[in-house]
Amino acid sequence: MSASIEIAGVSKIYDGGVRAVDAVAMDIRQGEFFSLLGPSGCGKTTTLRMIAGFETPSAGAIRVDGADITHVPAHKRDMGMVFQNYALFPHRTVAENVAFGLRMRGLDKATIAAKVKAALAMVELSGLEDRRPAQLSGGQQQRVALARAIVIAPRVLLCDEPLGALDKKLRQQMQFELKQLQKKLGLTLVFVTHDQEEALAMSDRIAVMNGGRVEQVGTPTEIYNQPTTRFVADFIGDTNIFRGERTTTGTGASALDVGKGLILALPPTDAQGTGVLSVALRPEKIRLSPRGDAAIAAGSSAHGIVENTNFLGGAVLYRIELASGHRVLVQQPNAGTSRLFVPGNGVTLDWTPADLVALKD
Repeated sequence: MSASIEIAGVSKIYDGGVRAVDAVAMDIRQGEFFSLLGPSGCGKTTTLRMIAGFETPSAGAIRVDGADITHVPAHKRDMGMVFQNYALFPHRTVAENVAFGLRMRGLDKATIAAKVKAALAMVELSGLEDRRPAQLSGGQQQRVALARAIVIAPRVLLCDEPLGALDKKLRQQMQFELKQLQKKLGLTLVFVTHDQEEALAMSDRIAVMNGGRVEQVGTPTEIYNQPTTRFVADFIGDTNIFRGERTTTGTGASALDVGKGLILALPPTDAQGTGVLSVALRPEKIRLSPRGDAAIAAGSSAHGIVENTNFLGGAVLYRIELASGHRVLVQQPNAGTSRLFVPGNGVTLDWTPADLVALKD
């Protein structure tokens, strides 16, 4: 059976007063694929290592199914671990690598052989039992590391950037396979990554970390569409962030004055309050059309000039300078060469005020 994990006000302070993790609190549900996402040095790997028992918290507690394991040794936590560098024994065969944890638990040879065979079949490595790691591809080595972790039937599987060393196509393949395997086994899986697309694609929920703290916890849809802080909005994918003073339009509607004549109509949910506000607008929420002579809608349209284009295959990313001088990113589906804009083209941009997301500074 998988387990729930409670991280209660956990901090980690190293010698010299370096605070790697600062009062982190989160609940990881039973059977959940939960990702710790953030840039290098944000504390995500240190948090994972404290869950694993490789590091001891300076403050706070870690509980599994309600039991305090803060000071329980790593080998008694019933958790499997997969590392980025695989950490396989180079002089041992695939089968011997997978069997390592079972031997440490004192199981008999027949039981070990049966469990190893089943684990290798689960990761599609049957028939490679006698090979050594150097004879395998990167993807196969990662599967061996995964089989070694799941063969002990852990309640929790911990993964520290396990796909980071793979090329993009193989990485995407392994993302599908790992998520499918996690759901099949019903494991609680805690996954560390700095790759936003990877976290969005694989996770049930994500904790975005920055500077040792948790900025936001939510589903991929919530994290992407409703970021709560400027850091989350800026870190997850491309976005346009505007900061200005709340004001009202001539009709009395709530708006944001971002300077240089650019006024953004605010959605009704953000119509209250005064003072400075930051909002985010995703590039794909903006529509582009050739610039004409028709009047634009105040607060939700603007004219601009295409500065640069970035062809992404299925989409095109444009950088556009507005008449106000502000620069924005706009992403449009690839609808064929006849619909592409080129640098120098005049364009009209339209968006819906409801797509503006208010941010905490």
